[in-house]
Amino acid sequence: MVQTHNEVAPNRFRESYGRFYEDFEVGHIYEHRPNRTLTETENTWFTLLTMNQHPMHFDVEYAKHSEFGRCIIASPFTVAVLVGMSVSDVSQKAIANLGWKEIRLTHPLFAGDTLTAESEVLDKRESRSRPNAGIVGVRTRGFNQAGVLVCEFDRTMLIAKRGYDVEKKANY
Repeated sequence: MVQTHNEVAPNRFRESYGRFYEDFEVGHIYEHRPNRTLTETENTWFTLLTMNQHPMHFDVEYAKHSEFGRCIIASPFTVAVLVGMSVSDVSQKAIANLGWKEIRLTHPLFAGDTLTAESEVLDKRESRSRPNAGIVGVRTRGFNQAGVLVCEFDRTMLIAKRGYDVEKKANY
């Protein structure tokens, strides 16, 4: 988590999170904290909110007869939590998410599992159409508490350059 502060008035400071385009370096890996333990209740809520009706996510009796023997965490929930864990490091200063690709779910998650996450900077370049921003590509990986890779995906974002972020403009 990248945290800085800005002086907004004499002796008055406001916290700020995230990286500007200039702060990203290809090959750097950012470990995201805090970790996140997923619960059965959250998984059920997520399936209800997203209308995911597969019983593997909320019907214990059904799931007992599956290869896993119990309910599994809904895969879009896993992706959403990993994205959320990465925001304060890689996309807090984003103007927009430009794309997602290669989402891979490599191992199931269960209620009570704890996710850890990291993002590796794959590439970056100046924006051709916006001189106040650049394009950054990252690969985010999620692991369970045993260190087993459970999910990874690539994401491309348009990131503000220093001095052009919304916080500055909105005096936020």
